[in-house]
Amino acid sequence: MGEQKEKTRYSDAELQEFKAIILEKLRIARQELEELTKTLSGDNANGTDDTAGTYKTLEDGSATLEKEQINQLAARQKKFIENLEAALVRIENKTYGICRETGKLIQKERLKAVPHTTLSIEAKNKQY
Repeated sequence: MGEQKEKTRYSDAELQEFKAIILEKLRIARQELEELTKTLSGDNANGTDDTAGTYKTLEDGSATLEKEQINQLAARQKKFIENLEAALVRIENKTYGICRETGKLIQKERLKAVPHTTLSIEAKNKQY
């Protein structure tokens, strides 16, 4: 019928598609966070109490390092969950998939790979 107007937002059907992807990623992310939290609270799960003194010190050092790494992973996972939840809000108010820099639609492929993104590839590349 007239000329094809450039899409300014994703259709409700497309938004539902993205919502399903995000909900699945959220489910997995929350599970992983739960695992990390369990690991952090389950002190000395591998039961190495009977090892010699010197070895124990080394082990404590690596356990501390491991704990820090797990804490970092957990923090990153929390941030990821927050970003996904924010994406769900954008789906609800139909602003999902619109680049916050250019105002244009973010490519579907990019959204499928990084569903919480708010930047198009063009805008992201400009940042570097």
